[in-house]
Parts: sequence; C-alpha cells; structure tokens
Amino acid sequence: MTNPETDDPREALAAAARELADAGLLVGTAGNVSTRLGDDRVLVTATGVVLGRCTADDVVETDLAGTVVSGRLKPTSELTLHLDVYRRTFARACVHTHSPAATAVACAPARFGSMPVLHYQQILLGGEIRVAPYATFGTPELAEHVLAALDGRQAALMAHHGAVALGQDLRSAVDHALLVEWLAELLLRVSQVSEPVPLTEEQQLAVITQALERHYGAVQENP
Repeated sequence: MTNPETDDPREALAAAARELADAGLLVGTAGNVSTRLGDDRVLVTATGVVLGRCTADDVVETDLAGTVVSGRLKPTSELTLHLDVYRRTFARACVHTHSPAATAVACAPARFGSMPVLHYQQILLGGEIRVAPYATFGTPELAEHVLAALDGRQAALMAHHGAVALGQDLRSAVDHALLVEWLAELLLRVSQVSEPVPLTEEQQLAVITQALERHYGAVQENP
C-alpha cells in the first residue's frame, strides 16, 4: 500500500484507494473505501472522486449516524452500507469495488449463486462467498441485502454491481478485496473448461487445522 506507515488516517485511506485503483479493482469514480476512526467516527472516500488520484482532502469524516463531522466534500453514495457494516459487525475497514472478475460473477446469479470454495485461501474469507440480491445503489435495501450476505463472512458479492470486503484494518480489507478478485477470476477460468469442484467440508476443516498449527500467513522467525 502506498505510504502504509503514515500516521495520518486520511492519507492511509487515500493510499488504500490508490492501491486498489492501481490493481484495477477501482475504476474512475466507481467504488469506495472506509475505515473506522475510534468508536464513533468513520473515514470514507468522497463521492465523485477519481480513486486512483485520491488524496487526504478527498476523505470525509462522519459519525455513525451519517452526519459529516469534517471534510469539504460529500461522502460516497454508499455511506449507508459502510455505516451499517460498522454498526452491525466487528469490521474496522470496508472496501467496495466494481472489480471486473467479481462483478462478472455477480452479474450471473443464475449460473453462480455463490462463489464455492475452490481454493483453500478462500477460507480466510469465511468460506463460500454469497451473492447479495440486487437493489439500487445507495439504498437501505441494498445495505440490508449485503449485510445478510456478509453474515459470518469477510466478503460478499452484490448482484449486477460488485463486491464488498471487510477487515480488521485497512491492510486486511484491501488484501481481502484483492483475494476476492483473484478467486472470482479462478472461478471464471475453471468454469470455461470444467464444472467447478469445491473443497469438501472435511477438506476445509483440515485446512483450518493446518493453518492454526502452522500459524499460516504470519511472518515467523527461523528457529
């Protein structure tokens, strides 16, 4: 992430938006990023901002009721979704993208009712990734659908719209969004040559056990 060590939470959020844009997950003004600030404040990208050029000045601070506390611009049109995430989950950061592969999967709900666990890394997101039913962007109805799809998960797809990924900080939320896109691309490629075969529950449980025993994903000193 650009400038990941900054002490300025606004710049950290802007850097996250730029990283996601550089990776192709955010295009133009489509998508939004937020992070929780303390117990009752949220930082979120502003509406209409070209996210690949996002700066700290393009970040808005609101309270959990959606009232703007500071910032010169209006917050994203998906503010309701972000605020509902913080009111109803333990997430500390939320990324909403219109990334190509994930959005393609979300545009074919009759073919892909969900994203099955084809690769063990998907277990980091909680398992099968659900597709939330379609609703108009920026509406409470959409937020309700997405929160239901996120139950017990770190990510969800939004039918005919995009994807959402959560994290305990900006770094993990960005990583989860990148993982969702990689998994969606994998699903699309597999579906071109064969019927996807998910990992069984037993195989998934074995992965979880192995990951816990080996502290998978954590940097470790060589003894």
